[in-house]
Amino acid sequence: MKKIKKIPLLGLILTLSLGIQNCSQSSPKTSQTSNELQGKLILTGSSTVAPLAAEIGKRFESEHPDVRVDVQTGGSSRGIADARTGVANIGMVSRRLKEQEKDLQSFAIARDGIGIIVNQDNSVNSLSNQQIIDIYTGKLNNWQPINGKDAPITVVNKAEGRSTLELFLEYFQLDNKDINPSVVIGDNQQGIKTVAGNPNAMGYVSIGTAEYSINNGVPIKLLPLNGVAATTENIQNETFPLSRPLNLVTTTQPKRLDQAFIEFAQSSQVHDIVQQQDFVPVSK
Repeated sequence: MKKIKKIPLLGLILTLSLGIQNCSQSSPKTSQTSNELQGKLILTGSSTVAPLAAEIGKRFESEHPDVRVDVQTGGSSRGIADARTGVANIGMVSRRLKEQEKDLQSFAIARDGIGIIVNQDNSVNSLSNQQIIDIYTGKLNNWQPINGKDAPITVVNKAEGRSTLELFLEYFQLDNKDINPSVVIGDNQQGIKTVAGNPNAMGYVSIGTAEYSINNGVPIKLLPLNGVAATTENIQNETFPLSRPLNLVTTTQPKRLDQAFIEFAQSSQVHDIVQQQDFVPVSK
């Protein structure tokens, strides 16, 4: 009787043992899938791209708990330099790459435009390209001749190394040494804050950043360019004359964590973030 009782017990032990072995063989697959990405990503560069990249980074971290995304500003030139030297995994550049930068890989994650901003209380609602040129070169230094009040124009210009400056100069065919600024600022938020706080100021910034600020009650307004309203809608339909891609750049074809982040930043999974920041999503 004792032998008969031991046979099913042995069978039960063997069955449980096989079951545990099968489970242990399948467990690593589940673990690898959920935690295969890990490490720290450093992104540096454009102040236009940075807030967008930071929000995309937060969502990426939520899907990959072992990843940390560190986003730092400093201008597109810094993004190019840091990507080349390896200080950053990925550079952020708010323009097309130049011929001498074609050693880098570029990946567009959104589109934006550059718009002229004035204080909300300024009675001027439009300027011709020539008037903008005359203001920035000092030939026109008072608002009165262009339907404004009798007050000196505070000219807000961007600092060297900012892609917004480079594109502004290229579009209006100006050299930075010809510009006579009252104030020199770094990032978009500095420009917006300066114009919002000075009824006589005029500057140029990212349209997406400006629209986001306007929607949140900041007292500025965007002026049309060549008669075309400075809106994300007109960037999307390609009628606004001064637009640009917002890019992530790397020194080589990205792999593993870098590749995963860039693909995520280009995917439809973040289109809502792009639109929330008043930029135009791009499709791969």
